[in-house]
Amino acid sequence: MKKDQIINAISGDGLVSLKVLDCRNTVEKARKIHSTEPTATAALGRALAAAALMGNGLKGEDDSLILKFHGDGPIEGVFAESDSKGNTRGYVGNPATELPLNEFGKLDVGGAIGKGSLTVIKDIGLKEPYTGQIELVSGEIAEDITHYLFTSEQTPGVCSLGVLIDRDRSVLAAGGFLLTLLPGAGEEVISRVERDLADVASMSSMLSGGMSCEEIARLVLKSDFGEILDSTEVKYTCRCSEKRVLSAIISLGVDELEKMRQEMSSIEVTCRYCPAVYRFDPEEVIKLVKK
Repeated sequence: MKKDQIINAISGDGLVSLKVLDCRNTVEKARKIHSTEPTATAALGRALAAAALMGNGLKGEDDSLILKFHGDGPIEGVFAESDSKGNTRGYVGNPATELPLNEFGKLDVGGAIGKGSLTVIKDIGLKEPYTGQIELVSGEIAEDITHYLFTSEQTPGVCSLGVLIDRDRSVLAAGGFLLTLLPGAGEEVISRVERDLADVASMSSMLSGGMSCEEIARLVLKSDFGEILDSTEVKYTCRCSEKRVLSAIISLGVDELEKMRQEMSSIEVTCRYCPAVYRFDPEEVIKLVKK
């Protein structure tokens, strides 16, 4: 089985940066974990791809990025998180969300999310995480990411995402690319990029057609392709653990834990990102707190 990966490329003049991602296995694993219907799969898959592209390259080993899409649509929110390599995890509020195809014959991710906001949280080792928020442009995710980068981070560029669902509802293809203009890129570079992008097909069609990440990079940067800087394998990875869950429970304090001890014989916590279930004896937790 072909491994999921992100590649980093740069144009020959060093003024255009490009990340290209193939994450079919990642999105298919997420679909199986959350039992998502096709529209929900597409929404979650695009969000995971966007998080991976934006998280990949964060400088610190423990740095992370979170995307929160909150809208008034039936999916009740889409959440995706990435580490500094591009490994991701995520979930949707309502995995049973399924809508008719939109006017373009595509899965209606925008309709599923609805009108609302995108919140981006970057934890890069500072005292407080950086948080940025915008109103959603369309809810289709790629457009919203492009708008966020330009308005909140002053980074002009283009995000393209795609998830293709097979007849059996499994993920046939998933991925995306994130192109950004680097300092010094003028009108000539912008015009060149626009011309090149006009000939680029959708991500889902390129990936399902068998194109590799490098081939896509060469196509997107065809007028001035430079080189592939690096390639990183990525996966759907949940970082939950018994220690982390226990720490969260302890943070509730003795009073709250005393109430829980009276009301239940076992504290049960199910991870939102994966199937893991953690169980604790309230009595033992209280003893830990008092120590």
